Amino acid sequence: MPINFGVGSTSSRGESPTSASETIGDLAIEVAESPNPSNAKPPKPNLKRKQRSDVWNHYRVEYDGAGLKTCHCMYCGHKYHKVSSKSGTGNMLRHLDNCPRKSTKDVSEIITGGKSKFDSEQFRAMLCSAIVVHDLPFRFVEYERIVACFEYLKSDIKLVTRNTVKADILKMYEREKIRMKSKLSKIPGRLSLTSDCWSSITSDGYISLTCHFIDEEWVLQKFVLNFSLMPSPHTGAALSNKLFSMLCDWGIENKVFSLTLDNASANDLSVELLLTQMNMNNSLLSNGEFFHIRCCAHIVNLVVQDGLKDIEQSVVKVRDSVKYVRGSQTRKQNFLECVSKVGLDRKRGLRQDVTTRWNSTFLMLDNALYYKKAFMHFQLCDSNYKSCPSLEEWVKIEKIRGFLSLFYDVSNLFSGSNYPTSNLYFRPVVMCYSSLRQHQNSSDPYLKKMAELMLPKFEKYWSDFSMVLTIAVVFDPRYKLQFVDFFYKKLYGPNSRQFSLVKEKLFALFEDYCKFYNDKFDIDKNGNSTASGQNCDFTNADSMAVVEEFNSLDVEFGLSQQKSQLELYMEEKRMDVKSNLDILNYWKGSQFKYPHVACMARDILSIPITTVASESVFSVGGRVLDQYRSSLKPSNAEAIICTRDWLFGKKGINFLFS
Repeated sequence: MPINFGVGSTSSRGESPTSASETIGDLAIEVAESPNPSNAKPPKPNLKRKQRSDVWNHYRVEYDGAGLKTCHCMYCGHKYHKVSSKSGTGNMLRHLDNCPRKSTKDVSEIITGGKSKFDSEQFRAMLCSAIVVHDLPFRFVEYERIVACFEYLKSDIKLVTRNTVKADILKMYEREKIRMKSKLSKIPGRLSLTSDCWSSITSDGYISLTCHFIDEEWVLQKFVLNFSLMPSPHTGAALSNKLFSMLCDWGIENKVFSLTLDNASANDLSVELLLTQMNMNNSLLSNGEFFHIRCCAHIVNLVVQDGLKDIEQSVVKVRDSVKYVRGSQTRKQNFLECVSKVGLDRKRGLRQDVTTRWNSTFLMLDNALYYKKAFMHFQLCDSNYKSCPSLEEWVKIEKIRGFLSLFYDVSNLFSGSNYPTSNLYFRPVVMCYSSLRQHQNSSDPYLKKMAELMLPKFEKYWSDFSMVLTIAVVFDPRYKLQFVDFFYKKLYGPNSRQFSLVKEKLFALFEDYCKFYNDKFDIDKNGNSTASGQNCDFTNADSMAVVEEFNSLDVEFGLSQQKSQLELYMEEKRMDVKSNLDILNYWKGSQFKYPHVACMARDILSIPITTVASESVFSVGGRVLDQYRSSLKPSNAEAIICTRDWLFGKKGINFLFS
C-alpha cells in the first residue's frame, strides 16, 4: 500500500489538502494495523508531559464534564480556564505576585525584619520598648491573644512572663542611667534644672527633676533625670534634702547653673537651704545669684487673674450669650443659620470659658467678637435672647481682648513644647510691663482698673526674673545691650539705676567666667594662652625689662588697654532685627572668636524660665499611674518614665537596637 508523506498534497480524487498532523496520524494507524515486520521497533507509548512550573504548587486543577481544565488559586480561589497547554502560565504567575491572601514574606522575615535567624534577645528588647513607649502593663506579654499571635509567627518561640519583662525594663533603666551619667559628665557647660511636685491618683507625692543644657554641637537638650517618690510633708527642708541627694546621685552637684521652680512658699525656703549647702563647696558661679529662677508662666497667670477679679458687665453678657446658644440644640441650629446668613465660618465655633482659667476667657471673647454680627442677627430672630451686648459694649469687649492678647501670646510662648532659648523672652515680657504702665492712664475706666490691679503683682516679681531675662537677650546679636538700654529708657528714663545694675551684673558674671576658665585652662580673659614661654621669644631679665618699657608707651601715646571679649562683642555691629537667626548656630561659629562669651551664652541661653518641662513629665506619669496601674511601685514607674524619655524623647521612636 503506497504511503504519501507529502505535506499539503492533493489526492487523485480532488480532495482537500491534509495537514501534517492528520497525515502522521493516519500513518500511525496504518502502521498499527499492518503486520509488524521483524526489524521494526515497537511504538512509544503516548506519555503525559511532566509539569515543571512552580505555579502548580499554588493552583489546584479540576476538569469539567467536557474535559476542560480549570485552575483554582489555593489562596483566594481565583479561576483560570486552561483549554490547552499552549496558553502558558504567565497570567497565573502574575496573579501570585498580587494575590491579596498570599504573604510574600516568610515567617522568619516577618519577625526579624528580613534576617535569616530569629534572635530571642532582640525580641525581648522589642517587647520591653513597646511596653515603655505605649504605656502597656507588664502582663501584656501574658495576654491570651497576644501569646497566640507570637506562637503563630513562630511556633517554638520562647515566651516570657511579666516578671521577666519587669526585670528586663529595670536592667534597661540601669544601663541607660550609666550612659546618661557619662554623657552629663562630659558636657562642656553647666546644667539648668527644673523641678516640681505632683500627687498621683492614690495621693502619693512625686517629685520630678529635669535638666537642660546645650551640648558640644550647640543643640539644646532636655532630659528627665528623676521621677521619684516624695512622701509628705513637702516642707522646704525636705525638698532641699531630696533635691541635693538627687544631684549627688547623678554627680552633677558642681555643674548646676540655675534651678527653675514655681511660686510655692516651700520652694523659697528649699532654695535658701540648697544655696547654702552648694556655696559651701563653691559649686555655683557668682555665689548663686542667678540660681533661683521663678516660673514666668505662673507669674503671668497670677498677674492676669488679679486683673480679672472684677469682671466687666459686657464680659458677663458674652458669657451668658454663649451659655444661652449652647444650652439647646434648637438654639444652636438657629444660631448656625444666622452665621450662614451673615457669611461667617461655621467651623470656628463658640468657646465657653472657665472662670479659673483666664486664657479661656480670652478665647471666649475672641470667638464672640468674630460672631458679633451673628449674635446681633440672632437677637432679631429669638425674642427670648436678652443678653446680647450693645454696640458700645462690643467696643469695650474689643479693647479688653486687645489688652489680654499680649499676655495670651506671652503665655503661649512660655508654655511652648519646644523649649525655646531664653533670649526670646525679654521682649514680650518687657512689652507687657510697658503696656500695663500705659494703661494706668487709660481713658477707659475698666482697662485702667485692670492695669492698676495687675501692675503691683507684676512689679513684685519683675525684679526676680528681669535680671536673667535681660542678660539672656544681650547674647542675641540682633539686640545686645543697646536693646536693653532702649527699653529701660522707656520704662525708667535715661541713665537709670536699673540699666546700670544690669550692666554691672553682666560684667561681674563675665569676670567670674574668666576666672573659672583661667584657673581651669590657664588662659587669660582675652582668650590667650599663658603657658610659660609659649608666646615669648626670650625670657631673660634684661629682655623682660625692655618689654615692660615698651608696654609703658601705651600710656604715653594715650592708647587704651586691650578690650575684653565681652566689650569686643558689644562693639560689633548688630545684625538686622528682622533676620531669621539661629542663635545657637551663631554661637557655634563664634565660640573660637569669643570663647569666654560663648561659654556664658551656652549656659544662660539654656535656662528654662518655666516649669513646663517638669509638668509635662507629670502628664506622662498620669498615664503610667492610671486607675488600672495605680499600685505600680514607684521604682518601676520611675524606670518606665525615665527610660522612655532617654531612649525615645520628643523625636519619636528611635530604637537603639535597630
